Amino acid sequence: MNDNQLLRYSRHILLPEVDVEGQERLLNARVLIVGLGGLGAPVAMYLAASGVGELWLADHDEVDLSNLQRQIVHTTERVGEPKVRSAAAALQALNPDVRLVPIEEKLSGEALIARVREVDLVIDATDNFSVRYAINEACVATRTPLVSGAAIRLEGQVTVFDSRRDDSPCYRCLYDVSEDEQLNCASSGVLAPLVGVIGSMQALEAVKLLAGVGTSLAGRLLLFDATTSQWRELKLPRDPDCPVCSSVH
Repeated sequence: MNDNQLLRYSRHILLPEVDVEGQERLLNARVLIVGLGGLGAPVAMYLAASGVGELWLADHDEVDLSNLQRQIVHTTERVGEPKVRSAAAALQALNPDVRLVPIEEKLSGEALIARVREVDLVIDATDNFSVRYAINEACVATRTPLVSGAAIRLEGQVTVFDSRRDDSPCYRCLYDVSEDEQLNCASSGVLAPLVGVIGSMQALEAVKLLAGVGTSLAGRLLLFDATTSQWRELKLPRDPDCPVCSSVH
């Protein structure tokens, strides 16, 4: 680390759990963020600010006026721009040292697996079940940690699926493929700060995993009720008959 980095990340370095070694791990890390909407916006900003060395930004959508109620990485001036470019502009301004890899496409199949294989961690910030299943399968196949979050209406959830651990479930252990594809923010609505709460928790879990701090949410699901501001924790056992992860454990 140079002098500027020592100053920029000094509040991290002061933490004995992080120290210089943990910050170096962050600086050397690669993270793929799939989705730069309500969840991906705070995730990307906090990971860039925290000094994650390389962020791969994947989204095939453009900034729409209706996004700005909650997608804080975008601005009114960038309505109509690809979300990847809009987010990259904000992140570069926030931390010029972070290397950004824009991916202006909908990742799937072998292309998705190839991208996942090249990073240290994946953030699922999408609101589409079929994409979530595909991301999960790619992470299980490559044994790449996956930080998953979701938020809709006044409810949110966050967890970690870590296929490096034999006891960790995967996304398919939790959700069957019969989930309703129409259940998303565009059709059901979402309270703006809620995605910030869940996205920030995703960023926190990512930083912990990358820096080697504390205990991750692997095997645990946190549920947040915004109407009462209460959290609930559920244990997530691995499904021994899971069609995705049972064959790799």
